[in-house]
Amino acid sequence: MYLHTNRGILQYFRQHRIATIVTGHLVVACVLGFALLSSTLGSPLFGAFAQTPCSASDQNYIVAGGDTLGAISSRYGTAWQTLASYNKLANPNVLYIGQRLCIPGKAASNNNNKPNYLAIKGVGNFFPYGQCTWYANYRFHQLRGVYVPWKTNANAWQWVSRAHEFRWRVSSTPTPGTILVLQPWVQGAYGLGHVAVVEQVLGSGRVVASNMNWGANPGGITRAQFRAGAGVSFVSV
Repeated sequence: MYLHTNRGILQYFRQHRIATIVTGHLVVACVLGFALLSSTLGSPLFGAFAQTPCSASDQNYIVAGGDTLGAISSRYGTAWQTLASYNKLANPNVLYIGQRLCIPGKAASNNNNKPNYLAIKGVGNFFPYGQCTWYANYRFHQLRGVYVPWKTNANAWQWVSRAHEFRWRVSSTPTPGTILVLQPWVQGAYGLGHVAVVEQVLGSGRVVASNMNWGANPGGITRAQFRAGAGVSFVSV
């Protein structure tokens, strides 16, 4: 009886020892696989989530769908190599939506990029989701860290008047990151006008702007070209 019991105990530990060894190998394999993934994806993977703050003299740029480092650098008058080095990007060809890039302070020097201390700033996005007004406010906050303060009497075409009332800048000249305002029936806008955010200035008054509720894809975010001219304004804080 004693011998039988000892054999049973010995068998039990042998079986569990095998299971422990197998489990240990699986854990080691997972760790090695994760380490390989980290070394392969490296900074692009974790840099999108654990980013160091930009310096006070830098501008913050939040990557949107369709962005490339070359396009971003051209908007700010710098080279993509400079941005890649400045932001310590392991692979300049890989950007992530929502990723923050630091633009060196000297890269852009127009009035729309200087703080407007007289402007009244908003505290949130109170426009209905899916409308161009919601997206323009959301995207402007992504780029500039500021919401528009107007919430009433604020159909798209009214944003120019609201901007004046709240001491925001209104210009006829486009610059990256400004809010494009179309009056009703201008360049494809309907009766309530349209607002979008300038992503790229192409020259000769033409811009690429990101939009919601525009064109053939009203529920999604799209990009379209517009041009400065009659019935077109550019709003910034």
